[in-house]
Amino acid sequence: MTTRSPRAMGRTRLGSHPARARDWRDPVRLDPDAPRIEISPQRVPTEPLTFVHRTGVWDLNDRPRVVGILNLTPDSFYDGGRFESVDSAIARAEAMASEGADAIDVGGQSTRPGSAPVGSGEEWNRVEPALRSIVSRIPLPVSIDTYHPEVARRALECGAAIVNDVSGLGVAPTVADEAARAGAGLVLMHSLGAPGALHARRDYADVAADVRAFLAERIQLAESRGVPRERIAIDPGIGFSKRAEQSIDALRGIPGLKSLGRPVYVGLSRKSFLGTLTDSPLEGRLAAGLGAAVAAYALGARIFRTHDVRETVAALRLAETLLNPTLVGTAGQGAGA
Repeated sequence: MTTRSPRAMGRTRLGSHPARARDWRDPVRLDPDAPRIEISPQRVPTEPLTFVHRTGVWDLNDRPRVVGILNLTPDSFYDGGRFESVDSAIARAEAMASEGADAIDVGGQSTRPGSAPVGSGEEWNRVEPALRSIVSRIPLPVSIDTYHPEVARRALECGAAIVNDVSGLGVAPTVADEAARAGAGLVLMHSLGAPGALHARRDYADVAADVRAFLAERIQLAESRGVPRERIAIDPGIGFSKRAEQSIDALRGIPGLKSLGRPVYVGLSRKSFLGTLTDSPLEGRLAAGLGAAVAAYALGARIFRTHDVRETVAALRLAETLLNPTLVGTAGQGAGA
């Protein structure tokens, strides 16, 4: 007689009635009362949508953009310590450019759960040598991943084109001042808590509505500090201040974020919520991350930050071909405008 695991015994065929309340990790639906999301070509937004940064304009109706992650930290959750030397960092940036990246996001501050924050001086020491070399050698926009205004200012002085603030101006609103002064693009992410506690779990009355309200307020804050609206992108902060099921709710809320009129930017690759949902270790999350990226694209996300550039470009090219036939053949060219 075959013994079934308790988890397997709880699963039922699609359309049948479960013998118990469905666990949110079960594969059919996270919430049996949640509305189903229909994915069709009609869901792909057709309204004009651009993101202006310091060195160009991304026409996001032309194709989505892929931003390659370059962590210059000893303790990042996926690639910590791998690119601390200038030569290895440049080689990685060149590889991502050849794989189709549209920008390189350079970071010197780990945001993995449990990591200790470092000061702006240490952060700048980590990123400066590689950032200067990448800006001078690779013809792609460079993004600086920081919530420290001093680091943003110095990176912009070196030629960075975008500031990616994972605190959504929550740590230092003056990050927006630096972006405005330089004419840079600014990515505002939803997260709650002080540095070192950006992953603290929170309770929400409505995850999607709360994320939308937060980002609407931060767009207004950035504009009040001189950042033009066309230079702002918004990130629902998947995995930040959210449990796994809340991250899924935040992804489901992407269509509501589109009403804010700014491009939706997402970072999904290798995140812990993927491991929770699929019972996958860190090295086994690629497939789940690509699935999440395709779903996010179908829901309206247009900028994708990833460790896995080649695979993400390929997945988005296919998604674009299937969901938006008028753009066949234009996706994933890595123009770097």
